[in-house]
Amino acid sequence: MPIVIDTNIALDLLVFDDPGCAALAAALEAGEVQWIATAAMREEFARVLGYPLVAARLARNGREAGAVLAAFDRRVQPVADAPRAPCLCADPDDQVFVDLAVAHRARLFSKDRALLEMRRPLAALGVEVGVPGG
Repeated sequence: MPIVIDTNIALDLLVFDDPGCAALAAALEAGEVQWIATAAMREEFARVLGYPLVAARLARNGREAGAVLAAFDRRVQPVADAPRAPCLCADPDDQVFVDLAVAHRARLFSKDRALLEMRRPLAALGVEVGVPGG
């Protein structure tokens, strides 16, 4: 089953070791779900790894951004950019996640308010939106 994970959940999963992502991490490890992402999503994740809060957490945990990006690459199946979905996200930066989820009928994991508010229109398109463990 394909899944799309937004940048905040990717950080929770790969940087912050959020216990709420434990089941998602296990499902990825077991191959029960397939995390798909575009090159633009990878670029955004790489950029965010350099943000002060994230860099400080990496340093406290003895991790390097390059190693976290490599972990992202190991878990993600790269796919091409998706066409624009018929529903638009209030946050234009999040539209890529909507587009990809709709194109692949993938479950979308996010805790972003703009994406969570799209549950109903996305459900009509065959996409479930939710937080890990929720």
